[in-house]
Amino acid sequence: MTERATRGRAPRNRNGRSEGIPLGRIAGIRVVLAYSWFVIAAFTVIVYGPVLERQEPGLGIAAYYVAFAYALLLLISVLVHELAHALTAKIFNWPTEKIVLNLWGGHTQFEGFTATPGRSVLVALAGPAANLLLAAAGWLVVSTAEPTGVAGILANIFVWANLLIGIFNVLPGLPLDGGRLVESAVWKATGSQEKGTVAAGWAGRIIVVALAAWFVLLPLLSGERPNVSLMLVTVLVGGFLWMGASASIQHGRLRSRLHLVNAAALAEPAIGIPESASVADALRLAPDGSPALVVCGADGRPQALVNPGAAAAVPAGAAGSTPVTAVSHRLSPGAYVPEWSQGQELVQYLSQLEGHEYAVVDQDGRVTGVLYQSSVVTAITGK
Repeated sequence: MTERATRGRAPRNRNGRSEGIPLGRIAGIRVVLAYSWFVIAAFTVIVYGPVLERQEPGLGIAAYYVAFAYALLLLISVLVHELAHALTAKIFNWPTEKIVLNLWGGHTQFEGFTATPGRSVLVALAGPAANLLLAAAGWLVVSTAEPTGVAGILANIFVWANLLIGIFNVLPGLPLDGGRLVESAVWKATGSQEKGTVAAGWAGRIIVVALAAWFVLLPLLSGERPNVSLMLVTVLVGGFLWMGASASIQHGRLRSRLHLVNAAALAEPAIGIPESASVADALRLAPDGSPALVVCGADGRPQALVNPGAAAAVPAGAAGSTPVTAVSHRLSPGAYVPEWSQGQELVQYLSQLEGHEYAVVDQDGRVTGVLYQSSVVTAITGK
């Protein structure tokens, strides 16, 4: 489902909260600067500013402005990285919803698409490749023009930043781009993308352990004085990677159960009843509240669900004159699905609806059941 921003206002997510600052569109792709980016910008200024001031005493307070320029260069590098993902995906007709630049760098959010192992790898590796190309271009500028002063500082930072971003992102574990290599290899070998995602998630966890051992544990065991800034960065990056890897494992496991989500199999029996019916009619069809009764409009489409308790509470003398709509609650608009609906397509459709109950209809449009959100959740999670 595509989220649309109101002109002149910050784009908002499904909960109505502002996503961040809209930066416009590039190649038709919406770009949003999340407010969390200012946290990493402030961190860069606070940490790198004093270092630059010591290295270049002549800069004085301007060292902190240069540090902020460094944060902006990182932002541009991440934007190019994400654009490479999005533009490569366009080649395969994968619709891109937006690019979000945030505390952890950024991410490209796609709408529904059909992937293959090969295409997944190409889209994933396009980002790091773009950063390595930027690093190469920056190196050419540095080696030929030999800029000095602030320009030289920023040019060298630009080269090293893009080189590190490119190399780091090809590490073979999710949520890093290189994790798609592991995912696709396992996917190709087993025929299951879900198994590939879980394997790549575990690979991501191994990378976190390796980073912690290299940058934190080994220096401590060797008796070296720990670099507080480096340790803090390692903890922050490691925490982000661990959360992303864990989310990938969970997501893969949940997707592996999507085949269990089948409208006909999960629905409880139900029959349709016209909105012109009375409570007495409802009680004759379902005297003990079973099967469920779905009220259909004049066009035959499901509109409401009869409350058995409310119907039974109507006095016998008034049941014939009380409309069934008086003891019903409305379904959300469009809250009905064909009984053959299943898998990811069904879950994606239901996620767009506001209610928790959905009528199930056969190929002739007749009501055959009621599907409850809780049943879908149980099928996916196994809980």
